Amino acid sequence: MTTNIIIDSLSSFNKRILAELGLKGKFFNSKQLNGKFLVNPYESKQTPIILVPSDVLRKLPIAHDWDSVSDAASHNEELRNKINTHIGHIWAAKSKQSKQKLKEEVLSSKEAFETLLKAIKIVPRKHYDSVTDPDMLFKWATLGREFAGRFPLDLSGERIGDLKDSFSVVKDIVNKFKHLIEHNGLNKELYKSPGIPRHESTAQRLFFAVAYSYCEANNLDISPEVDTGNGKIDFKFSKGFNERVLVEIKLSTNPKVVSGYETQLEVYRAAEKTMKAVFLVIDVGGMGKKDERLIKLRNKASSKGHPLSELAFVDGSVKLSASKR
Repeated sequence: MTTNIIIDSLSSFNKRILAELGLKGKFFNSKQLNGKFLVNPYESKQTPIILVPSDVLRKLPIAHDWDSVSDAASHNEELRNKINTHIGHIWAAKSKQSKQKLKEEVLSSKEAFETLLKAIKIVPRKHYDSVTDPDMLFKWATLGREFAGRFPLDLSGERIGDLKDSFSVVKDIVNKFKHLIEHNGLNKELYKSPGIPRHESTAQRLFFAVAYSYCEANNLDISPEVDTGNGKIDFKFSKGFNERVLVEIKLSTNPKVVSGYETQLEVYRAAEKTMKAVFLVIDVGGMGKKDERLIKLRNKASSKGHPLSELAFVDGSVKLSASKR
């Protein structure tokens, strides 16, 4: 919505930046666009890439950010009273499902919606710091390549002939990723600040970057494709789409670690002989007894002769240096 409103300004910005960088671009003339933009090389049809100034990029206010809206509104008595009357019950909701339902209620009332809009407007605006990149939105690719280059993995003797071969290669990559975290310093990149883990997607992206680099370096006919929306990372290879190796990465802080493994076991059983899988859990704190429950689930499935996802645990904690231990 914002892009549509400011598209004329963005068109002028793109024209200026393309000229400064000496990039040709292409002229797009449609109902939405009228100007010169870069062409997306990964789309079969010609679609534009719209460059945006980095200082206008920030996180959108979503359900779990509403506490900051409430804090900001607390300094405005009139707005605070309106919030208490129309939308205060949102903050009493304890689950995402109930918050979603309440949000729908807010959007169905003009007065409640206007109250929420006023509250959101007074939240301090702060653009995402793309230089320090605290959420690792940019650096994961170069960092993964850097670690893979510094700590190479020789897979030259491996061949990709069938699902079993591919699973062997992926397990080698998983073990190397484990070693990079536990012994080569990659664990530090899992944290935003001491004791505060980054989002789970950071670990997934780092694994993707490392795995892709190893496959590329060894000229292997296996291509990892990442989907960090649901935590699954598929490895496709020459046997086709149906046969695949699946790596699912979870942080120990994720409350759905155990249920995620149960789901993967069901997927595994349905796939029968067309899938191999690794369920990789990285311990960044808050493990509790999740590892014990996972092992119990695996053993239960094994006793019944069901297909198994291989469990892998990685110690992602940051330890004191030898001189301080």
